[in-house]
Amino acid sequence: MPLSLKTEEFKRQVAAANVSGNLDAPEGGFDAIMQSVVCQEIGWREKARRLLLFSTDSGFHYAGDGKLGGIVKPNDGQCYMEDGEYTQSVHQDYPSLSQINAKIKEHHVNIIFAVTHDQIDVYEKLANELEGCSSGRLESDSSNVVQLVRDQYDKITSKVEIKDNIANNNIQITYSSKCLSDKVEKTNTCQGLKFGDSVAFDAIIEIKSCPKDRSEWNQTIEISPVGLSDKLVVNLEMICECECEQPWNEERDSQKCSGGMGTFECGICNCYENRYGRQCECDAKDTDQAKDEKGCYFPNDTKPCFGRGDCRCGVCECHPRENRDEEVTGKYCECDNFSCDRVDGQLCGGPDHGNCICGQCECLDTWTGPDCNCRDRNDTCLAPNGKICSGNGECTCGQCKCSETDTERYSGLYCEDCPTCPGKCDAFKDCVLCQVFQAGPLSEAECNSNCSFLAIQAPHIEVTEEGQKLCIFKDEDDCKYTFIYKLEQDNNYIVKAKNERECPEPVNILAIILGVIIGIVLIGLALLLIWKLFTTIHDRREFAKFEKERQMAKWDTGENPIYKGAVSTFKNPTYGGKQ
Repeated sequence: MPLSLKTEEFKRQVAAANVSGNLDAPEGGFDAIMQSVVCQEIGWREKARRLLLFSTDSGFHYAGDGKLGGIVKPNDGQCYMEDGEYTQSVHQDYPSLSQINAKIKEHHVNIIFAVTHDQIDVYEKLANELEGCSSGRLESDSSNVVQLVRDQYDKITSKVEIKDNIANNNIQITYSSKCLSDKVEKTNTCQGLKFGDSVAFDAIIEIKSCPKDRSEWNQTIEISPVGLSDKLVVNLEMICECECEQPWNEERDSQKCSGGMGTFECGICNCYENRYGRQCECDAKDTDQAKDEKGCYFPNDTKPCFGRGDCRCGVCECHPRENRDEEVTGKYCECDNFSCDRVDGQLCGGPDHGNCICGQCECLDTWTGPDCNCRDRNDTCLAPNGKICSGNGECTCGQCKCSETDTERYSGLYCEDCPTCPGKCDAFKDCVLCQVFQAGPLSEAECNSNCSFLAIQAPHIEVTEEGQKLCIFKDEDDCKYTFIYKLEQDNNYIVKAKNERECPEPVNILAIILGVIIGIVLIGLALLLIWKLFTTIHDRREFAKFEKERQMAKWDTGENPIYKGAVSTFKNPTYGGKQ
C-alpha cells in the first residue's frame, strides 16, 4: 500500500499482511529495508524527508548468511516486489551493510531502528555505520513507539551534515560554517537546529595532485545534506598540463640548451640522456674532478649543498625526501619546509597558525611567536577593571604573566588574586551593606550606580570552589558580616553574602524562654514557608519546562487518527428503561 491518509485502509492492510518467521534467531530485515528503499510503490514525494521505521526484537542476517541455505547469488539491490511479496528470498543473498548504506544515500532515506533493550547495543552500532540513521529503545509492549519516533525525528531534523561523493586523494574539500554562533569553524555538521533555523556552509575545493588517468581530470562533485534530496553539482575541470607542454610548442635541439643538448619547453630545458644542468651544460660521462664546485658552498660552510644535495657541474641538486610533502630547496639546499618548530606535532601550530618557509615559521594574522602558537592580541588579558592583567602583569601569548615581588605575589586568570594583599573585601563591603542590609554609607542611588554586581543572599556562606575569597568585617555595633566573591570567566564578579549579620547578645533568661517559645513557632512557620517556597519553585520550573517543550514542539497537536479508545459504549435496543 502506498503512502495515504486512509488510516482505516492502512489498519486493514496491516491486519491482513502475511506473517513469516525464521527458524534461527536473526531476521531477514535487511531484505525488507532494501525493498522499502528501492521500490517506488511507496510513493515518496520528491522533496519529502523520507523516514523508514524498522521495529524488531532480534538480530539481523546480512550478506554471506545465505550460504547456509545454499544461496550464493549476491543481492543486486533491485526491486522484486509482486503483490506485496518479495520474490527473491530463496534466490538472492541478504544485502550487505555497504549496499544498504549506498541505497539509503542514493534515495535519501533516514532509518529509525526501534528495538527492544536486549538488541539496542547491536542496532546502535548498526545505526552508526549507516548514514543518517538512528536507533531507540522500544518498550516490550510498544507503548512508547509514538514518543520514540518523535524523539528520533527531532534528533534527525535538528542536525545538518554535509557530504560529498569524492572518494580519492587527489581532491580535498574543506567545509566551514558558523552554524548558530558567530564563530566560523571547520565542520561539515551543525547540531541543535530548530524549525525555521537557517545555516550556511562554505566549501573549499582543493586539487592536491593530478590523477595519472587523464579521464579523471574532469569530475562531477555532488554536495548534499544527509537525508535530503537537495544537492549542489560542481563540474570540475582540472588543468593538469600547460599549453606550452603540447608537442607543437616544443623547441627540440634548442640552442638555448647548450647548443642543442635538450628540448626547450615551458621556459626550461628538458635535457637529453647523459646531460643535466639548467641549460644541459653538464655531461654525466665527464669524470674530470677539476670542475669548479665553489658555487655549491654556502659561505663559511664546509659541506657542499649543506650536506643535503649533490653538486652537479657547479650547481646543487637537492636530495628528494621520502615524504612528498617535504622538500629541500634553495641555491645551496639551505631551506626546507619541515624543520620549523612544532606544536602538538604540527608545523608552526598547523596551517591555521602559520607556514614553514625556509626553516622558519611565517605566522598568519593574529598569531606570533617562533612556533606561531601565541595569540597576537591582548583582549583575552583584559580584566574587569579595564586594565591589562589588572595592572599586575604582562600579556604574553594571550595569557597574563603575573608580577612577583618580595611582598606581593599575584596570581589568577587576570592576576587579580594576591594572597598577601588586602583583596576586594574593603572595596565590596559598602555595596554588600547597602544591597543586603540597606545600611552603610551609600544611599540607594549611590548603591545602584556604584556597585557593579548584585549580591546573592544565602543563609550560610562558606568557601566551596577554587578562586573564592572569604571576607568578614564588623560594624560599630560589633556585628559580624560575612560574604565571599569570585571572578568568573566572563570578567564579572559573583558575590554571595550571608543574609543575616551576627551580633552578640547579652544573656537574658526571660528572653531565652520567650525566644525558645517564639523559635518553635517561627520554625514551624519557617518550615511552612520553606515548603510553600519549594513547591512554588517546583511548580514554576515544571510549568516553564512544559512551556519550553510546547514551544519547541514540531509536531502538530491533534489526536492520532488510528487511535482507538479503551472504552466503548453500546446501547441495548431491547432495553425499555425505567417504567
